Amino acid sequence: MSFLPAPANSGLRFRRVDLDGKPEIEARIENVSQTNRSTTLAKGNAKIQTVEHVLATFAGFEVDNAIVELDANEPPIGDGSSREYCKLMETAGLAPQNEKREPYKITTPLQYESGDSMISIFPSEKFKISCTSSDKTGRFSQFFSVELSPETWRHDIAHARTFCFFEEIEYLIKNGLIKGGSLENAVVIRDDAVLTTEPLRYPEEFVRHKILDIIGDLTLLGHRLAGHVVAVRPSHTVNCELGRLIQQQIRKPLVAMQTFSPPPMPQALETKKPATETKRTGGESVQELIQTVQEGGSLDISQVMKILPHRYPFLMVDKVTKIDGNRIIAIKNVSINEPYFQGHFPNHPIMPGVLQLEAIAQVAGILMLKQAENWGKLAYFMAAESVKWRKPVRPGDTLTIDVELTKSRGKIGKAKGICSVGAEPVSEAEVTFMLVESGALP
Repeated sequence: MSFLPAPANSGLRFRRVDLDGKPEIEARIENVSQTNRSTTLAKGNAKIQTVEHVLATFAGFEVDNAIVELDANEPPIGDGSSREYCKLMETAGLAPQNEKREPYKITTPLQYESGDSMISIFPSEKFKISCTSSDKTGRFSQFFSVELSPETWRHDIAHARTFCFFEEIEYLIKNGLIKGGSLENAVVIRDDAVLTTEPLRYPEEFVRHKILDIIGDLTLLGHRLAGHVVAVRPSHTVNCELGRLIQQQIRKPLVAMQTFSPPPMPQALETKKPATETKRTGGESVQELIQTVQEGGSLDISQVMKILPHRYPFLMVDKVTKIDGNRIIAIKNVSINEPYFQGHFPNHPIMPGVLQLEAIAQVAGILMLKQAENWGKLAYFMAAESVKWRKPVRPGDTLTIDVELTKSRGKIGKAKGICSVGAEPVSEAEVTFMLVESGALP
């Protein structure tokens, strides 16, 4: 195995030099193929097993970009810890790169459970891991907590060796999981005895190795983290599942932004000075339409279409019944002719929850135009939070969309919306958006 430098923003990747074409596998959570006793990455016909100890080393030294070349499907195991990999790092030395690097800060707690294993992450200014480990009967229960830095990595975590319980060995051998395993690269626990070629390196070596695995598995996010991980009897499976939950949180604002950003505004409404605009839009001037919105009048479908750029099949507002201060109420008549009912679901038509969320976003966009200076701008939606879907919406229902603007500061606004059928809420969400000039988007 060789460690090679890589350009900024290229991330960590493995290269199989023993295969034709020297295929590469990016160290990303989406490339995880197996998590049974170790973490395996796969892409195409290439795979790399037991990547966690190597990845933990890069994370411990705060290395973001590197290429790992291998002539086999698994890194050399060394002594079952990351000690040998650390020696490679320290021998080669590290080079700073000019690109700015910011850790991803966890914004809301996340948790994943599977059987007796549990792992959570909470908002924190630093990357910290608190872990408890034991076997199924509670033997050798250990706890350790560490705030990760290059110093704590070198002294507190890197030398912790992998371990297993004696009764697991037969299963592991039969399944081809420890072909190179020996007391040279693992600690074996048999009853109350610890079998090892040297004394334990730490009083809590077992749980420290569990922390090493967590660090390695979460490195697959491709981001440094600011958050506090709390784990009980973790495994590679729950580690990677937590990684996927974090990835969803990272992508959530981007997905929401892409979902709710409307196409360019109709040419008739593009203006920077709405107060003096006298263009006509189908018999009604833009100024008159602004006045209707400002004075709290209702809007029919033709007026809605002069305000919103959305069109069939993505216009989710049929009329606005009330505008009162920072609150707006609109209607969407849900017809069996809606195109999404063809596939959602055949013989059991239900309005997709994300389209109810889209309706809230569109109605909030109308409310923002109550302020004249916002006319002609696009409501570029950035995030959706506290989303709840309570009951299905079916053909024939009339969806009432009640939206209140809760925050407006500069170009950023936040609104809370509730969708109801009759008097019964069916969905709700908080949406965050940014106003931009219609010509500012590509």
